[in-house]
Amino acid sequence: MEKTFLVLQDGSIFSGHGFGKLAPKPFELQDLPSIGEAVFNTSMTGYQEILTDPSYNGQMVVMTYPHIGNYGCEEYLNENTLCPESIPATAMIVHELYEGPLPEGKISLDAFMKKHEVFGITGIDTRSLTLHLRDQGSCNAVLVRSDVLGLKGTELKQTMAALKAFPSICDRDLIDGVSVHTVLVDPQVEIPAPSNPLYRFAVVDFGIKKSIINELYKRNIAVTLFPSTVKSKEILSSGCTALFLSNGPGDPALLTGAVLMTQEVIGKLPVFGICLGHQIITWALGGKTIKMKFGHHGANHPVKDCFTGKTFVTSQNHGFMSEIESLPPLAQPWFINANDNSIEGLVHANLPVLSVQFHPEASPGPHDGAWIFDRFISVAAQGAKV
Repeated sequence: MEKTFLVLQDGSIFSGHGFGKLAPKPFELQDLPSIGEAVFNTSMTGYQEILTDPSYNGQMVVMTYPHIGNYGCEEYLNENTLCPESIPATAMIVHELYEGPLPEGKISLDAFMKKHEVFGITGIDTRSLTLHLRDQGSCNAVLVRSDVLGLKGTELKQTMAALKAFPSICDRDLIDGVSVHTVLVDPQVEIPAPSNPLYRFAVVDFGIKKSIINELYKRNIAVTLFPSTVKSKEILSSGCTALFLSNGPGDPALLTGAVLMTQEVIGKLPVFGICLGHQIITWALGGKTIKMKFGHHGANHPVKDCFTGKTFVTSQNHGFMSEIESLPPLAQPWFINANDNSIEGLVHANLPVLSVQFHPEASPGPHDGAWIFDRFISVAAQGAKV
């Protein structure tokens, strides 16, 4: 009987059954790569939002909650602003795929992933896999099909060769496929753009989620969406009130152009950032980022506000973080992670620059982080320090 195998770059093999788009045979890997960085996500729900989040571009998501798919999918729900028909995540890995009845109007997770050509595997020991990734670190992995009892011989050699040749996430340009290539004024999302906006933000698109634009529109903020390669001159001549750097996938150390653009705008406009945007601001202020062992992926990460002392729950998806030791004195921690004390947000001591590492629009609390957008807007109005 044909089985599907998940193979990690260290040679670890997990067997199960495929769903969604069927994985290729080992000899087909050159033409149909099913490779990505395997990361685990601790959310109990939200699998459709996770699959469609551009920040997961190039990654295979291991869901730690054992039973996935029980409420189905909305056929047209997609966080990917640029290509609603495209799913950024490479694959979803689950212990048990729900295949029972669904609420009216919903389609199954299997059908959703088939439609959007996303690989899947079910029936594997996700607890063991998660512990492995936690102890050894996130790594590249591949999904393959085989009709033998286990991958071995030529098939295993072909699989490992494909994994070895595949670049790490630190060496991949993952933004090009999830970012606009031309300026887009008031992109269409679920909420209409404001007809008489309070302000207009210059939003640089590194893979922005629709829900972030929704939150800005809710607050009467218009959006001009710029490509990730935009220059500071274009931002400063756009007439926008503030610069907003979006979330997105990949290693911020590769984005030297975006860092330079941000440095040239800081001090001239208020600058805000979320997730990858926070990391770009870290570099722009003179700090550095480093790759985390297994990252923060989930909807249950506690974050402490350094100014109020309050702690709240956040949704997160990042594999890189600000290096604390590299931060200059003027870049002050705004939030820290209550689990590992990593930086979760920055403010500049003298200039209107704010950033958060988590996703305030995801609202796991359900509205714990939404006030972040209000703070951004109030700082934009003042054009001064926090």
